[in-house]
Amino acid sequence: MKVLAVETSCDETGIAVVEGSARHPDTGGIDFEFKTLRAALLSQAHLHAEYGGVYPNLAKREHQKNLPLLFREFEKEEVDAIAVTYGPGLEPALWQGITFAQDLAKKWQRPLIPINHMEAHLISSLAQEGRLENIKLPVLALLVSGGHTEFVLMKEWFEYEVIGETLDDAVGECFDKVARMLGLPYPGGPEISKLAEKHRLQEESSRKGPRVSPPVPFLRGREAGPDHLLKDTSFRLPRPMLTSKNCDVSFSGLKTAALYALRGKKLTEKERAAFAREFEDAVTEVFVAKTRRALEETGTQTFVIGGGVAANKHLRESLQNLITKEFPDVEFRLPELSITGDNAVMIAQTALARLLSGKQKENGAEIRAVGNLSIAA
Repeated sequence: MKVLAVETSCDETGIAVVEGSARHPDTGGIDFEFKTLRAALLSQAHLHAEYGGVYPNLAKREHQKNLPLLFREFEKEEVDAIAVTYGPGLEPALWQGITFAQDLAKKWQRPLIPINHMEAHLISSLAQEGRLENIKLPVLALLVSGGHTEFVLMKEWFEYEVIGETLDDAVGECFDKVARMLGLPYPGGPEISKLAEKHRLQEESSRKGPRVSPPVPFLRGREAGPDHLLKDTSFRLPRPMLTSKNCDVSFSGLKTAALYALRGKKLTEKERAAFAREFEDAVTEVFVAKTRRALEETGTQTFVIGGGVAANKHLRESLQNLITKEFPDVEFRLPELSITGDNAVMIAQTALARLLSGKQKENGAEIRAVGNLSIAA
């Protein structure tokens, strides 16, 4: 079975054709194999950089322009169904993909499958090397992106419960805004991660060899021994809701604390790297604590992370350490870096998983864009 998928939820225009099959159709279980036959993606990030975030009407215009250009590579494809993201996301952007997919489904006389964008992050992250197999339920997912931050529990396939979420800003949005405070380009998440990793490597190097220069003043807020590159107990970013008795998170306070800490200050490059590290550490420590609580409360057998922020190296390593040390019986499924961001392959894989399992949603010929669509809808 082949599916052509369209993705336009934010600032990435994507089209992909993926072939899927049940490896053991007689058993009726979830044991699918996916093969990406063709995939194309155009990013608008450079166009939105001057706004410090995605400008909805610009995103809409770019999707409108890019979809026909990308589709030239797919005009001769023979597929069994069309899939499209219908939410959550920016509604003007979503409508471009929906309208395009509806026209194509009508022209090719193929069923149209509406797909939840966050569900696609979850399902594609569960798939390993193109295979969705041997998944032990229940599954706990941490979905982290520019627009969403939530802990999702899947007790049965394609049935979701949100057990924790951000009470204000999404973590990806917080990364971007703090990056802008530091004078870093958009998108800010990868830039903060690079600086933070640079600081960790500098610190590690200083501990292994002789110090070549005295330590510089730092806004870190905790002593780390005489070999710490940048030490100054005058500042430490908060870890919001770290000990709250639930799985919810909050990042507006962290963002505000960063704003006040940086206001009126001109940081050196070393100080900026150290600040990036402190910010990334704060975010990661919150997620580690909340993941621990979620795993303890749910008795999960499988844990997965998905979404653009799932590409963060420090977050991935910290969660892996948590699972290895404290939850050795839980399988941790890390998504391939290539599918953490928005893309059409994950939309196609999710449509195929639903179609092959017999749990696809009804034909979406009359679907509408839903900007605030919940994965539990």
